Amino acid sequence: MPTGDGKVMRLDPRSFIVRALNMLGRLGIPIAIGIFTVFDKGKMQGLAYLAPLVLAVIGFNLAVAYLGWRKFTYLVGANDIRVESGIVSRAARSVPYERIQDVSLEQKLLPRLFGLVEVKFETGSGAGEDLKLAYLAETEGERLRELVRERREDDALLAAPADTKDEGEAPLAPTEASTVLFAMSPQRLLKYGLFEFSLAIVAVVFGLTQQFDFLLPFDIWDFEAWQGQLAGPGAWLASLGFAVQVMGGILAALFLLVAGFGTGIIRTFTREWGFLLEKTARGFRRRRGMFTRTDVVMPLHRVQAVEIGTRFLRYRFGWHGLKFVSLAQDAGSSSHVVAPFAQMEEIDPIIRAAGFELPGEQLEWQRASTRYRTDSIVLSASFFLLVALVVAIVAPVPFALIPLALAAFSTAADLYAWSFRRHALSQAQLFSTRGLLAPTTQIANRVKLQSVEIVQGPIAQRRGYATLHLGLAGGSFSISGIPLERARQLREAALASIAQTDFSKLD
Repeated sequence: MPTGDGKVMRLDPRSFIVRALNMLGRLGIPIAIGIFTVFDKGKMQGLAYLAPLVLAVIGFNLAVAYLGWRKFTYLVGANDIRVESGIVSRAARSVPYERIQDVSLEQKLLPRLFGLVEVKFETGSGAGEDLKLAYLAETEGERLRELVRERREDDALLAAPADTKDEGEAPLAPTEASTVLFAMSPQRLLKYGLFEFSLAIVAVVFGLTQQFDFLLPFDIWDFEAWQGQLAGPGAWLASLGFAVQVMGGILAALFLLVAGFGTGIIRTFTREWGFLLEKTARGFRRRRGMFTRTDVVMPLHRVQAVEIGTRFLRYRFGWHGLKFVSLAQDAGSSSHVVAPFAQMEEIDPIIRAAGFELPGEQLEWQRASTRYRTDSIVLSASFFLLVALVVAIVAPVPFALIPLALAAFSTAADLYAWSFRRHALSQAQLFSTRGLLAPTTQIANRVKLQSVEIVQGPIAQRRGYATLHLGLAGGSFSISGIPLERARQLREAALASIAQTDFSKLD
């Protein structure tokens, strides 16, 4: 049955199966622990009592899943989407189309196997208040997303001034034309994964060992037990000679390297598989994911700023990541990753498509106040000097050289990093760069700034510098330690851009 006909609808019946399987999956570990506990104590008769209990718990969860699906209804009305849910306590929620910022589709592995999709209506309210329909058939999810967008556009046309209504475009069909802006091939994903070195697998194994320590023949926190376990292999390894021991250490290091690179590659492939960024008439459409497939559309006017970031090693090879700071949410974040691993020549057309420009050579970059630099150096070095004084009193004097060396290193790092903390102002944008070893660049549109705030602490008031906080919907933008007069100039320029803009005529 097509959605949007004003009738009360239920989720796809297959969603009940998915929910039931998810519940059974969550019950797997408690059931396994109960079975192992029974066998560990040697009480086979306890299994006769455990089996009916397990079946009862499974039956209860299946009943809850079915009732949850049965009691969940939604209605796509002329002005809003209404959802009612709850088995014992009923809850009803209505979301007007004008409050919906975007509609995204997400497919985790299990729903994907059943051809289902989760439809998320992003309202920007935060705190998990976005509306979700889990799950609908893929075709129904696509149709519902297009229907909601068309009705949002209709509301926008009705709310527009009379002299601008004729200029609006008709809603597009679901098969709207698109232009590919960025994509990642398997070769690019492999290269990206090599830069995502991670030993998270070691932490996972350690966590599982803690959870299932009852399966081990000894206490993992018992040092003497570990000595006993390693005594035999250790003596055998010692008898093989120094060269074999060195070879064993090298093999262990190689194992960690393989585990780290393997983990990074696997995580990258599962998260970014099939990454595709397109420019459509509605905005930017991003699809990615191997097991959990996401399909997000970012309307152009919701992009508030862009952020170009990198890391220490990948920066040396010219690789960067691009994010859109948006009002809509993406997996708990207000920033959409639109190019996670790209060269600057690939990032430039994406930024231009969003209405932004990279910093040009004609920009007049300005740094933070020299007084701010001096105060930062004094404050950070004072901490290490105080530590050195305490160490010299309670320990041998040579040990005090360590914090003194750290103080010297901190001073040199602050002096060097100061030259990389810069900002600039153009006719339409505000730029800010920071970072010594892994620089980050933020670019904000002056028109889209919400507020401008000058903040001064006790030291800053006496030294004549300030921090400029720029209100940016969906993100943050701050410039620290600039001269007070410069902060006032930036504030006046931003406020002038906002005051001179007729927001009712903006697309």
